[in-house]
Amino acid sequence: MLLRRTTSSKTQAAGGNGVSAESQLLDPELLQLLRGVQAGAVSPEAATLQLRERSAGYEQVLEGEAKLDSWRAERTGFPEVVFGPGKTPEQIAAIMRKMGSNEQVVMATRVTPEVSEAVQALLPEAEYNAQARCLILRTAQGRRKQRRLPGTVAVLSAGTADEAVAEECRLTADVMGCYCFRLPDVSVDGLHRILHNLPAVRAADVVVVVAGTDGALPAVVAGLVEAPVVAVPTSIGYGAALQGLTPLLSALTSSSPGVSVVNIDNGFGAAMVAARILRIAATRTLKSVQAATAATAASAAP
Repeated sequence: MLLRRTTSSKTQAAGGNGVSAESQLLDPELLQLLRGVQAGAVSPEAATLQLRERSAGYEQVLEGEAKLDSWRAERTGFPEVVFGPGKTPEQIAAIMRKMGSNEQVVMATRVTPEVSEAVQALLPEAEYNAQARCLILRTAQGRRKQRRLPGTVAVLSAGTADEAVAEECRLTADVMGCYCFRLPDVSVDGLHRILHNLPAVRAADVVVVVAGTDGALPAVVAGLVEAPVVAVPTSIGYGAALQGLTPLLSALTSSSPGVSVVNIDNGFGAAMVAARILRIAATRTLKSVQAATAATAASAAP
């Protein structure tokens, strides 16, 4: 809808500031656009194009080089994320700036230090997580704030060399509203390290396991916990690890049931799986509580 429904046909002063109750319910961006047309600052043709984009659910950036999915969060519960490789610093900065008008937190993944430095020169408020290779833009101007999800995500990594993928997963999960903790360097050649921390791992609602080389860790963890396990094979390991193919096949052929597998080095994808699990669980729980409350109220009625 282009305009939010008003509750009264009469305007009333709100809080003595001269702003009517009706005007507070209007879409501020649409109101600004119409005032621009009225003042002659925006041509009717340009306004028509913007209105068409709004109704289509996307916004054009960089003269149409990029089309932002402005309805992504409404459809899936999570905002669009910028994939850094293949984009220039100017493109990344422009896209993140535009997304910041809708979202209070904007994320770009797989950004190299050189590119991040150039982006930050254009967008100084952006923060760079070097280990995760991600840029984060936090802005109070965004209309939508990602809500926090109940539950916890544990991110386990086999070795120190897997930490970049693990941190990408943790950071993504945090941006998507998950409470998350990491347990690094717990590979199967030192199983006591997992067992020592097993109570914390078992308390998590989703467990992400990041491992390269032989890729044995996800199957071991899945045999120790009741939560769903998301395996992230990494490209770490000697020759026969085949740049992640061996741990990928190991995770796919796990003898422990309940293991889901994402692509090689895809910490971002694993975090999104975990966030979707927590979100749908929370939604179903809320609906069950509401249904139970309604049934109790109906049975108590005379």
